Amino acid sequence: MSFPVRPASAVFLVSALALTGCGGGGSSSGGDSSAAPSFGASPSGNLSAWAFDNADDVGKARLAYAQSQLGGVQVKLDQTSFDSQKFTTRAASGDLPDVVQMDRALIGTYAAQGLIKPLDQCYSAHDVDPSKLFYPAVTESVKYKNQIWAVPQFYQPPLMLLNNRVMKQAGVTADQIDTSNIDGLTAAAQKMYKASGGSPTRLGIDPVATGAPEMWMLNSGGRLMDESGKPALDDPKNVTALEGLKKLSDAQGGHAKIKSFSDSFDTFGKNNQFVKDQVGAQVDAQWYLNVLSATADQEDIAAVPFKGTDGKPFTFALGTSFVIPAGAKNPDAACAWALSLVSQQSWEAAAKARSATLAKDGGINTGLFTGSPAADTAIREKYVKPTGNAGFDKAISAFYDVVPTGKSIGVSPAGEAIKNELRNAVTAALLGQKPPQQALADAQAAALRSFNQAADQ
Repeated sequence: MSFPVRPASAVFLVSALALTGCGGGGSSSGGDSSAAPSFGASPSGNLSAWAFDNADDVGKARLAYAQSQLGGVQVKLDQTSFDSQKFTTRAASGDLPDVVQMDRALIGTYAAQGLIKPLDQCYSAHDVDPSKLFYPAVTESVKYKNQIWAVPQFYQPPLMLLNNRVMKQAGVTADQIDTSNIDGLTAAAQKMYKASGGSPTRLGIDPVATGAPEMWMLNSGGRLMDESGKPALDDPKNVTALEGLKKLSDAQGGHAKIKSFSDSFDTFGKNNQFVKDQVGAQVDAQWYLNVLSATADQEDIAAVPFKGTDGKPFTFALGTSFVIPAGAKNPDAACAWALSLVSQQSWEAAAKARSATLAKDGGINTGLFTGSPAADTAIREKYVKPTGNAGFDKAISAFYDVVPTGKSIGVSPAGEAIKNELRNAVTAALLGQKPPQQALADAQAAALRSFNQAADQ
């Protein structure tokens, strides 16, 4: 489903979907394979799902397809958005639904707490091999202690969107927007940067530092956690990344001024930052092309991937997923429904609906980034055609090209804490409140406390 996005920062957002219902049934804990629940392949009865807020044409098409596959199963949707505190509160009272959608960063937390079921048997019951259905990075993003804990959907790869007008005016070329060379990247940003009275009027490069900190850590070969999910925020390569990010930020007036200026962008409107030439380049996830398509005739864009210090392109697998709570009353229907929603047939129905909407209302078909390589390929071949806008065509291709390079940031019982503490560390370092090494050391200590508490449960 393609659902409304909620800003984590101005423009680095993830497509969101969510589902609701009731609870009851077997529980499992902490990756104990001996407690793995069984699933049947013949669902019936009632199904409750949480957090389906305002499904669009893509979401409605997928819902209709899934319903057609579940026969007489009655699906009840709670259209309020997912909330982690509400989830744990409802779990404690035994009032969780049969299936819930959440950000993949939360999977390890709830798996370790025994609040969701491992789904290996769910996949097996329907003869689905997740390693073949999803991109490797997507599969890894829902795997904890060698078990699969969710049905992932969507794959929003971030890269660097370019404003060709600004770059040309400043004498900057696309090959200079090279994240493997932070000094060269900073020099390019300085050439494009403009200010008035000490405040930015144009950012050379908007790093979306607190919205996309993972990209910058991975960029330097860093990591958020080790193979066991233990936090690794104080990795020396993360320190290098944060030092480079501060250099890039300071060259453009500093984080506070960058943030204040970028918060003023008409991000979703007709006067967005690419129309108004307020950025030379910006970190964006794929969905933002859909926003920019409304004003494509007033923009001159292109795109380049992030490159690691080895010079190779990479991205990471942002997205959401379906989980089945440990107390689900109807896990069989939940399993069948979730898998139906991510099947190739479901995605093709969604692509057909999106194409019809675009044909009626106008707009550029930028594709659907589903988390499944087979679905992505089929949709691209059938629906994503040359637009006559060379820049958009290049940007669309750039996103498709980078998808196979995706990395998983790992799965941890302290996943949410790691994500939050990294953002806090980046903010503190960029504002000059702490040196990068100290900021990351403090973040590591806080995340490690969360990890140890989860391990003790």
